[in-house]
Amino acid sequence: MKKDIILAGVGGQGILTIATIIGDAAAHAGVNLKQAEVHGMSQRGGDVQSNLRLSTQSIYSDLVREGAADLIISMEPMEALRYLHYLNSDGWVVSSSRPFKNIPNYPDEQALMKELQSLPRVAVLDIEELAKQNNMPKSANIVLLGMAAPYIEILSPAQLRESIARVFSSKGEQVVKVNQQAFDLGLNAVK
Repeated sequence: MKKDIILAGVGGQGILTIATIIGDAAAHAGVNLKQAEVHGMSQRGGDVQSNLRLSTQSIYSDLVREGAADLIISMEPMEALRYLHYLNSDGWVVSSSRPFKNIPNYPDEQALMKELQSLPRVAVLDIEELAKQNNMPKSANIVLLGMAAPYIEILSPAQLRESIARVFSSKGEQVVKVNQQAFDLGLNAVK
């Protein structure tokens, strides 16, 4: 089994944290992993994209080919659409519905959402609002990971949840608890 994933968003939204959690879960599950942080990682507010390739077989490249991604996980709707050419014909897009307007010529929001929601396999939610309503505004990215968990398939939601505990353990029990609750919110939103 294999799963090729594109993570997309804007610098500072927590894309690298999502990648770290998935990577930790893969390592603990004995799943092969290759990761490439393509660009934007150090620039807050800039375009961010990371490739994650997970497989039970050997992986020889860390980059996802165009048309080969099984899943796009995006913190921002325009960024989800930016990487559609990487998605395979059966692939899923899991995205926040809230725009992060970091450029002056940001596209029309209604047109953007119409295009995103016209995709055959898409899960879209205002993760920022859901996180805020549940008193965890800094955990919107973990809500998104919860939404994406059923589509990752090569790792179970339980394995990802355990990884959250390991990744956040140095920050204390309360931070672990909040982030696991955020994950559960996203997971339950798509069931």
